[in-house]
Amino acid sequence: MVQTKLLLVEGEEDKRVIPQLVEANGVKWGEKKEEWIVEIKPLGSVEKLLDKEEINIQIKTRENLKIIGIILDADDCPADRWQSIRNCLIEIYPDIPQQLPATGLIHPGEVKLGIWMMPDNQQRGMLETFLQVLLPEGGEALWDFSQQSCQQAKAQGACFKDCHSDKAKIHTWLAWQNPPGRQIHQAIMERILSPASPQAAVFMQWFRKLFEV
Repeated sequence: MVQTKLLLVEGEEDKRVIPQLVEANGVKWGEKKEEWIVEIKPLGSVEKLLDKEEINIQIKTRENLKIIGIILDADDCPADRWQSIRNCLIEIYPDIPQQLPATGLIHPGEVKLGIWMMPDNQQRGMLETFLQVLLPEGGEALWDFSQQSCQQAKAQGACFKDCHSDKAKIHTWLAWQNPPGRQIHQAIMERILSPASPQAAVFMQWFRKLFEV
């Protein structure tokens, strides 16, 4: 089967997490690559996702491509990140909007385009910021403690970058679960994280509408 739907993501973590999140919300992804509802491809870095030549290759050289989605992190400046990805696409999609909709972009074209910027298309952050909304109810005290622990660790010389603080927080929290230290995609699959949150529902509405599933 020739795959007509493509989802570009930054890295391997995204490649593992997104299918588990989608499946946990009732959309079967498919176990084997030839069964996937969407081909998901990590480009290795946000820099690759913001490379106009790379994006053009993905859109223009794939036979029978009908839909392309792009998921990337906002990081520290959502407005700048949006302008960067918009600049990569404006030659192919000259009427792409100036602002990224809060519900994610779905834009018509010969190849339908979708963009979701983690965590919520508006705020600074990344995949791990988005995943904080999947924390189970009743766990607020432990989550607060994991945040405090990361701040204290930083003060004691922990060398993670400030821009990666959300990564440190979620992995600290996962280290205290049963079993401890699960990877994020495993935590979703095993319902250590709760994928059916209202915030996840907005993402799923975007995903379903874009990829027509």
